[in-house]
Amino acid sequence: MTTPAVSLLRKNFPEAEIAYIVDAPYKDLIIGHPDVDTAIVLPGKLGIKDFLKHMRRIRKAGFDVLIDFHGGPRASLLTLFSKAKFKIGYRIKHKHFLYHVSAPREPVAGYMHSVESHAGLTKALGISPASIPAMSLPPAKKQEAEKVRMILAGNKCEGHPVIVIHIGAGNRFREWGKENFIVLMRLFRRHPEIRIFLTGSQEDGRTAESIMEKSGSPLISLTGRLSLMELRELIAASSLFVGGDSGPMHIAATTKTPIVALFGPTLPEHFGPWRAKAVILEKDYACRPCRQRACLYEDFRCMRRITPEAVYKACMSLLHEN
Repeated sequence: MTTPAVSLLRKNFPEAEIAYIVDAPYKDLIIGHPDVDTAIVLPGKLGIKDFLKHMRRIRKAGFDVLIDFHGGPRASLLTLFSKAKFKIGYRIKHKHFLYHVSAPREPVAGYMHSVESHAGLTKALGISPASIPAMSLPPAKKQEAEKVRMILAGNKCEGHPVIVIHIGAGNRFREWGKENFIVLMRLFRRHPEIRIFLTGSQEDGRTAESIMEKSGSPLISLTGRLSLMELRELIAASSLFVGGDSGPMHIAATTKTPIVALFGPTLPEHFGPWRAKAVILEKDYACRPCRQRACLYEDFRCMRRITPEAVYKACMSLLHEN
């Protein structure tokens, strides 16, 4: 969700050297991005030796401007020791002193989308866009595109509607629940022409197997088998994406594929699919949004009570529309 801000930087400073500091698991979302010249990849576990190594590289580069989109502990340390001439970041308690210019992450009243917050940091450089661009990712590599093409061909998807359903979640508060997925798949059995792929992490494999077994539906599980860019390529080639507020949902928003998005403890006003064609499903509970530390009702009802029938109806509406 920082890529629209990066695109604004590139548009307003076309000759600038733009470097992006990224954690290793997400490097493929940045390396090769058309608006980024250099990716500085940090290992997952940043020990003192690694920190000093990367810190020397950043200091040696002599950056004129550093924008801290994150504000976390590692980002704060990198900002503090970067030697950048002009530092921009969020007005976070005990950290705002790190920056020459700081801005609130949220407005005084109402809500602001995360993309808008990130783009707002560029105002410190005199950027006042009429509109904020869409999110963007690098193009898929040849081998990534070929792998997805083989998956689609191997499952005889040509001429059929294809739905990607992401069953993973960042935590238990955002889990829709295995039983809900099972009921949804049973509803889709009315349409044998539809090809359905289940995606998620390797840890979601057993859940996928259970959904396939108990729903009796001819599903294809790709859990743990796709990289982030391969997942994007699959979604881009599909008719529809279904999933909760997650990284894959935002990856889907970088494509033209319609989205059915399920929101529980988080709000679409903050994290909805940016500039994407989407149907948002949510339940109106006063406890939303929550910090996802403990559920007031202990049953995660903001997610679990979004019915499979509502998801199915939204899916069929978008499929017919397209």
